[in-house]
Amino acid sequence: MIWLHNLWHIILITNTILAFYIVFHRRRSVPTTWAWLIILLVLPIVGLILYGFFGRGISQENIFAINKQKHIGLRNVQRTITQAPKKASPNDTSEQGKIAINFFDKDGESPLTKNNSVKLYEDGRQMFDDLIRDLEHAQETINVEFYTFYSDEIGNQILNLLIKKAKQGVKVHVLYDAWGSMGASKAWFDQLRKVGGEVLPFVTSRNMITRYRINYHLHRKIVVVDGKISWTGGFNIGDQYLGRKKKFGYWRDSQVRLVGSASLLLQERFMMDWNASILKNTQIITYSSLFFPDLDENDTSMGNIATQIISDGPDRYEPYMRNGMMRLMLMARKRLWIQTPYLIPDDAVFAAWQTIASSGVDVRIMIPCKPDHPFIYRATQWYANELTRYGVKIYIYNTGFLHAKTMLVDDLYATVGSMNQDYRSYDLNFEDNAIFYDKGFNKEMEQSFVRDMKNSTLLTKDMIKKQGRLLRIYQSLSRMLSPIL
Repeated sequence: MIWLHNLWHIILITNTILAFYIVFHRRRSVPTTWAWLIILLVLPIVGLILYGFFGRGISQENIFAINKQKHIGLRNVQRTITQAPKKASPNDTSEQGKIAINFFDKDGESPLTKNNSVKLYEDGRQMFDDLIRDLEHAQETINVEFYTFYSDEIGNQILNLLIKKAKQGVKVHVLYDAWGSMGASKAWFDQLRKVGGEVLPFVTSRNMITRYRINYHLHRKIVVVDGKISWTGGFNIGDQYLGRKKKFGYWRDSQVRLVGSASLLLQERFMMDWNASILKNTQIITYSSLFFPDLDENDTSMGNIATQIISDGPDRYEPYMRNGMMRLMLMARKRLWIQTPYLIPDDAVFAAWQTIASSGVDVRIMIPCKPDHPFIYRATQWYANELTRYGVKIYIYNTGFLHAKTMLVDDLYATVGSMNQDYRSYDLNFEDNAIFYDKGFNKEMEQSFVRDMKNSTLLTKDMIKKQGRLLRIYQSLSRMLSPIL
């Protein structure tokens, strides 16, 4: 027994040394460092295994694959956008938004486009009906990119439609996150491959177990049809997004349909993600007018909404989208309204919200009434409680599961996209958002938010006081581990 006792001591000492080396040898935020240190010290050996899969940085191989695609076709896209018609809407606020516009386009990768029509979707049934109609009308190309692509009823309906279009000669490409698309097996996607369609798992979700990294996910949701019509937002492909899962009930999300130059930027984003994920050179997509058609200024389907497409991922050294969103939020003078399913901000965003609310700005954040991930929801509750104490109005959406990722700044700017207000979206996921510099679209988003408030409960200090001690302990523990959830 003595030798077992001594062995355990050796294991604990070795584990402690490794824990401190592991968490401090790499640049990361202080909260993330301490969260991992707690895991490694409290769970000897097990913590090391967890860190091996979830805590290590994105592989240099993946960073190289992604970054080498950075400028493929971008110059041509920019030239196409420059030559495209720029109908300035009377509601266009892009001149006032130059601070944010310049930040997001500081590397010349997110130019502002001004000739877009935008349609907002809140309900999955209407969204999928119109998306299917666009896919049905595709003439030349369909590019699809989702975090989740389930092999359920709507998943099979979409897959069968893509098979049909591929048989008709349309070039079909599907890019998905293998981790987020459990059940959508290679054999299932092979149905599309057999008729000429091409399907790939995103580079970071391929061979996750053998590469010992399963924490970096393609969270973008992008569809581009014929290089002209595009979709992005919070909806994935699955029955739960149509409210067909009892666990979630009605699914409240936000998606936008874009027609105009912004679609070219989403096309460029898709192409870069695809080319980073190819297995052989014959799969590479090169710039061509097939994917980037010239835009006709007489095309009545285009509008005049100023739109900027932004994207980010852990291949960047800095949290580009998080910093840019903070810059946009700090421009608020009257209101800042946010919807997010996960409310787990880092210290910088939390301080920004506190500062904005303390300045007399009307800050409202809407969250779901139920969890899809219990630990994450308890952390969300902790931050909701804390923000309430600082004067932020927290609305709890009661009708079903709120999955929308939106933001309103005054009556000038609005965003819709895949980015949540949490550490994962800030640092680990590959995300995309559309930013709209248009009073008219902002008004539409405002009306949507107001409708949702009617189906929500405002969190009060009395409600917080009634939360049980055990729940508060659970919330505090979840908050402590939130940087790595």
